[in-house]
Amino acid sequence: MTQNSTPEPVVVDELITETADRLFSELCTHEAVQAAEDSGDAPDIWGAFRETGFDLIAVPEDAGGSGGTLAEAIEVLRLVGYHSAPIPAAENGILGGWLLAEAGIERPDGLVTVVPPRAAEGGWSGGSACSAEVTGDGRVTLTGEAHRVPSARSAETIACVCECDGQTTVVAVPTSECEITPLPNMAGEPRDTVRFDGATGQAAPAPDGVDAAALAERGALSRVALMAGAIEKMCQLTVSYTNERVQFGRPVARFQAVQQHLVWAAQDAALVRMAAEVAAREATRGSAAFEIAAAKLIANQAAARATKACHQAHGAMGMTQEYPLHHFSRRLWSWRKEYGSDAHWSAVLGNMATGVGADGLYPLITSGTLALQ
Repeated sequence: MTQNSTPEPVVVDELITETADRLFSELCTHEAVQAAEDSGDAPDIWGAFRETGFDLIAVPEDAGGSGGTLAEAIEVLRLVGYHSAPIPAAENGILGGWLLAEAGIERPDGLVTVVPPRAAEGGWSGGSACSAEVTGDGRVTLTGEAHRVPSARSAETIACVCECDGQTTVVAVPTSECEITPLPNMAGEPRDTVRFDGATGQAAPAPDGVDAAALAERGALSRVALMAGAIEKMCQLTVSYTNERVQFGRPVARFQAVQQHLVWAAQDAALVRMAAEVAAREATRGSAAFEIAAAKLIANQAAARATKACHQAHGAMGMTQEYPLHHFSRRLWSWRKEYGSDAHWSAVLGNMATGVGADGLYPLITSGTLALQ
């Protein structure tokens, strides 16, 4: 769909939001999230999520998906972050499902995860530290090692973008062909090391618009959505706690210093949610390079500020395992490092600004990616 200066609003079906919220409210209890951190998996939550069709909401129906919009998938991801649902929702649908559907590779019945591209000088490098060699008949052999692959231990297929004979290629490798070393991130989420020692899989040329940079942008957008939900819930927890906690005869929320923390957290929650919605809206219509870069930088910085404010308002209670605040703050500090750091996206935005020149700066700010075309 062509972008224009007065676009029609992107509408998200309220039934999707209500159903996802109710599902996570019932299943993502404190005990369930803790158990998933210990085991590295949450099969009951993932099974219920798949039954609703949310796992493939942004994948076209002719590719085995639910046929929803990217904006709807982003809203579901926001609720994943809001409930700290310990599932690889982004990898299976928005990233892995998108890659396989675009390349015309038949997706398996089980979970699909993705090798995150690496930030490289001047852009993104696909396939992590892997090399690919075409063997014929739509097959490829992968050699090398990929790091921080989400939920590789639970996946049936690992998808990645590689360069094969000078051509950008989408590769799908069964996990049975790989050596997987389970590793967690700061939040206890699976971020495994995968070794491809001559692993063979399906391969197809990537169509226009599908490459390591496009995968990185979608990955960054997915993390913005997750972070928007987590900051929102973390802010709500802080407001509730400070209104219930009494010191010197009155709720601590009545103290000016605490109120300042609450305001900062609320501002960041609103800011990141708005950035996620704008980026998702533009990505639904077409290219959204500027909006996604800005949204990821905003989310990264807001996560640091909001985590500090909420933990300071909670005091020692926020550091306990029994209290759920850490489920959100640890995820935020993990997600802000994925698919581009502050430095990376600052450089991207800076290059965009200098590229359009002084006369193009205001149109870039007001029109976003449209000004780059």
